[in-house]
Amino acid sequence: MPWYLNFIIIYLAVLALISVVITVADKISAKRNGWRVPEATLMLLGLFGGALPMFVTMRTIRHKTKHKKFMIGLPLEIALHAAIACFAVWLHFN
Repeated sequence: MPWYLNFIIIYLAVLALISVVITVADKISAKRNGWRVPEATLMLLGLFGGALPMFVTMRTIRHKTKHKKFMIGLPLEIALHAAIACFAVWLHFN
């Protein structure tokens, strides 16, 4: 396996963990009326690769499911990531 695939796998795993932890922490803070994670931060985490685990977490814990920004934006980011992955695979085999 090429070195960069290991890097990508580790990067996505770490980002997935960070995205899930921050999403759950924001849910807990929302229940306690505490400090909240800015929505822009959550969307950027998704854009950088954490969209899928963040979307699954939000649906599972019912956090921000009424916010169209997240329920439409995160799936769009997931589609973007899938398109980039397909393009990278296509480039690799052509």
